[in-house]
Parts: sequence; structure tokens; C-alpha cells
Amino acid sequence: MTNSLPIVHVVDDDASFRTAVGELLSVCGYRVELADSAEQLLASSFDREPACILLDVKMAGISGPELQDRLTELGCKLPIIFITGHGDIPTSVQAIKSGAEDFLTKPVAKERLIDVINRAIERYEDRRERDARIAALRALFSRLTAREREVFGLLVRGKPHKQIAYALGTSERTIKLHRHNVMEKFQVQSLAELAVIAERLGLLAVSERDKERN
Repeated sequence: MTNSLPIVHVVDDDASFRTAVGELLSVCGYRVELADSAEQLLASSFDREPACILLDVKMAGISGPELQDRLTELGCKLPIIFITGHGDIPTSVQAIKSGAEDFLTKPVAKERLIDVINRAIERYEDRRERDARIAALRALFSRLTAREREVFGLLVRGKPHKQIAYALGTSERTIKLHRHNVMEKFQVQSLAELAVIAERLGLLAVSERDKERN
């Protein structure tokens, strides 16, 4: 988790609600940024960390669900919490299917609102840290040569050195050298650690063609 205070973007065209929620969240230790429309949020620098978006459903101009779709198109991954006085089951179901963290109906108890916001930001930070770890592994993977990638792919599938050497038309000694280089570049000590890395990178997925061959 980062040490900076989380930002909650409150997007609602009801001025009294927007102000009241903003004051409540400020007292609870959040940084708050208010927007009276989807357009105002889109025009601002809203994609900062850590943060979440508290979003109304029915607004003039771009609606809440439409803004959710627009943010997805822009690649914004900030968690969205809908809070509305016009909730209905189809809208709430679609919002959750589209990735919203929660769907709350006004009025909402302070404890409930704070709990949902805290959970949304915590989950988002966990995802962000996981994405950063995967990005670091991808950077290490990119340092492998083409042959090292071949050896890596076979090693993590449990293939012995002799079989790998035969498959690649080289010697066991060469395979062991490639294995050493791969482990050194990934900074690991065991094949089990390499297998975990391969799994995180999505390299162990078996295609239907591979299944048929086996």
C-alpha cells in the first residue's frame, strides 16, 4: 500500500449530496475531489493512486453507467462505487457485471459507505501491486534469448535435460548452461521458483493442440 491518503472522486449532480459526502469523507481521512458531472471528471486528472470513484447513476449529460464504459475504454482501472437514489435491479446487475465494486442506494449509512470504500481501495491496491510484480517478471523474461526461452518453457513443464537436449538438437551440457543463465536472470535458486514465475506469466497454459498431441 502507498503512504499517501486515498482520493475519493465524488461524481454527482446533486450539490447538497456532493458537499455532504465530501465533508464526511474528509473527516474520515480521505482526500476528496468533487465533480458535478461525468464531463468534469473526464476533464480532470483523475487517474491517480490510490483512489476510487463514487458515482451517481442518473446525471445530466453522460450518465453513471455511460461514464463507467468510457473509463473502461480509456483504460482507467480505478474502482467505481455506484451510489444512487434511483437504483433498480437491472442497472445494478449490469454495473457489477461491468466491473463496479458495489452498488449502493441513498441514503447509505456512514459505516457502510466507509467500509465499501476501504474495501474497494484495498482490493485495487492489491491488484496494482500484483500487476507491478508481473510487469517486473515480464521485464526479466524479455532479457532471455530465444533459445533460453525455449529451455525455460520445457524446464517448467518438467522435461529432463536429456529430453530437452534431444528436442532442441543440442547437448545436455549446453542445456545446463542455458538453465543456469535462465535462473540467474530470474534471480531464483530452484526449478520450482521458475515454475511459479511461468504460471504468473501465463506461460503454462496448455493449448488444445498440445493436449491432442499428448
